[in-house]
Amino acid sequence: MTPNASPTARARRPLSHLLFTLAAWLCLVASVRAAPSLADQRVAFKQAWAVAQQGGDGWRSWAKGLTDYPLYLYLEEAALEHDVDTLDRATVADFLARYPDLLPAADLRRAWLLSQAQQQHWDAFLALYQPGLGDTLACDALQAKLAQGGTLDFAHDLAALWDSPALPGACDRVLDAAHAAGLLTDARLWARIDRAVDAGQGGTVAALAAWLPGGEGKAAARLAQALRNPAGAIADAVNWPDTPRHRQAAALAIQRLARRDTDAADAGWQRLAPRFTFTPQQRDRIRYALALFHATDFDDHALARLAALPADVQTDTSREWRARVALARQDWPAVLAAIDAMSAGQQDEDEWRYFRARALAATGHPDQADALYARLAQEPTYYGFLAADRVQDDYAICPLDPPDDGQREQALLARPGLQRAFELFAVDLPQLARREWSRALGGADAATLRIAARLAYERGWYDRAVFTYSSGDALRYYDQRFPLASQDGVVPQAQQAGIDPSWAYAIARAESAWMSDAHSGADARGLMQLLPGTAARVARQNGLAWSGGESLYDPAVNIMLGTRYLAQMAARFNGAPWLASAAYNAGPNKVDEWLDERGNLPPDLFVATIPYHETRDYVARVMAFAVIYDWRLSGKALPLASRMPSIGQPYSLPDVQTPRKDVTCPSAAPASAVASTGATR
Repeated sequence: MTPNASPTARARRPLSHLLFTLAAWLCLVASVRAAPSLADQRVAFKQAWAVAQQGGDGWRSWAKGLTDYPLYLYLEEAALEHDVDTLDRATVADFLARYPDLLPAADLRRAWLLSQAQQQHWDAFLALYQPGLGDTLACDALQAKLAQGGTLDFAHDLAALWDSPALPGACDRVLDAAHAAGLLTDARLWARIDRAVDAGQGGTVAALAAWLPGGEGKAAARLAQALRNPAGAIADAVNWPDTPRHRQAAALAIQRLARRDTDAADAGWQRLAPRFTFTPQQRDRIRYALALFHATDFDDHALARLAALPADVQTDTSREWRARVALARQDWPAVLAAIDAMSAGQQDEDEWRYFRARALAATGHPDQADALYARLAQEPTYYGFLAADRVQDDYAICPLDPPDDGQREQALLARPGLQRAFELFAVDLPQLARREWSRALGGADAATLRIAARLAYERGWYDRAVFTYSSGDALRYYDQRFPLASQDGVVPQAQQAGIDPSWAYAIARAESAWMSDAHSGADARGLMQLLPGTAARVARQNGLAWSGGESLYDPAVNIMLGTRYLAQMAARFNGAPWLASAAYNAGPNKVDEWLDERGNLPPDLFVATIPYHETRDYVARVMAFAVIYDWRLSGKALPLASRMPSIGQPYSLPDVQTPRKDVTCPSAAPASAVASTGATR
């Protein structure tokens, strides 16, 4: 029948045909209505996920429409892992067979193997064990071998483990068996002790010392003491014999103590220098440590100590500290001498080009200084922005957008692993999302990674762009590298807290790179890396709701409390963002201590003489990021010099009326203008 068939012809169709057509149409409507949208699937997954984590099969009733959803296997794995202690091998093997080489299968295998090892079900363990699952399971596999009557072979079973300076507790029984079998010779023990000493693993050294005979065991125990209690080791060393290993322990103790108490280390060196026949290399290392850590204390003789070190003993670290001590004294000829003593590569770092210009200006060479400033001002970094302020130049920022490549984007989106990564991010499981991302893009070239990062950015997964766009022209992808993330409420929360939104953005970017689940070793959490105790106190002081440490992984909660804490730090330091940033990183009491010691310095010199490398770098990054975010928010940027008022000078919060600098792209910007690291991560 043609589309133009007459009404009469249509009316002559058999009733059965019409009924069939109607039934088909109704089925189609029903199927359309029954097919859940992606948004519905995500909601259903979250519900099923909460149930699956409690174990059992109850999750299945919540996941009826999810069998074709990319994350369905994660539900099954979560339930199985909860019940891992009671799973039989066949159930685990079935899951592994259905999802070979996928991350949930690897997770279930690992969890089940650890459970079987704990229960000492060695036959089942060995049936599903695979090499390459880490030191703990490798040692569990060796325990299984021993339990079944096998013997250890050092080269085959232990050599790789033996190279590690520290091993998990699961390896203790294996090492005991190896020692009992005579496999851990004195030479092998000393080789591992030396690796552990280099890694600062005093516990490993102490454990191995017990297996060495007589005097050798005592010498090894004294190496462990030097690592763990250097002051005690120095006190005891006056009674030690002058043997090579005891000399090593004494030298190590002095070097370790120098990090904590340079005066006590000096005194220990005076006592032990005539007591032991230290080698020239040991003497040089001791003098180096004493000079370096006296420099970090900014002692009176630190500059002379560093300058007196032999050239072959110097390192980039000692040379930079020679310059920092000179900066703390504002001894500009000494600053120039220290920079001249650096390697060519170190001299070319933007920090030392800036301070060379500062020193030249201070020693009567303004033209040379201005020429250096002008070149440095073409770089979008902390020191580039400082240099631009010195010569009243615009800030040099040259933005680019990532290139479009629709065909390659579609090819990437077709990858099941990347589909799972994006879905895991969409359902608020970012850690699992990152693992799938890494697996899906393992071995990919730079161009592919950049396309994937753009896809992630478009989905609100900002940290992928931050970490991927970290070199070359990608440094100019400012929209992606410095996202505004308005949905997290940064601007209104900063305004309510009474701080500059661009500074709040900069802190969040520096703290977490926009990883909402960031968690530090010190238990700092979320976008602005707040400690639960600090967050609870800030909430109480500001009359804000507080529902526990887990709430800090909610970006809105984290930003609300983080901006209030920033406001507290700012109020403590006359509103100065640069000092408050240092306090946010190192703690306000430590900043007070530095101010007591060097509070007469101009801000740029004070930052350069912060003893902690992490905090120096942090303040520089935050200040540079604040410039970039101010430009992103307003099209211009508050001068960096305005954000860094002199110590003791009140800071005025900028507003829309505050004068800002133009941001331009130099027509002939040097390569370093896009490759410099000062304003990257």
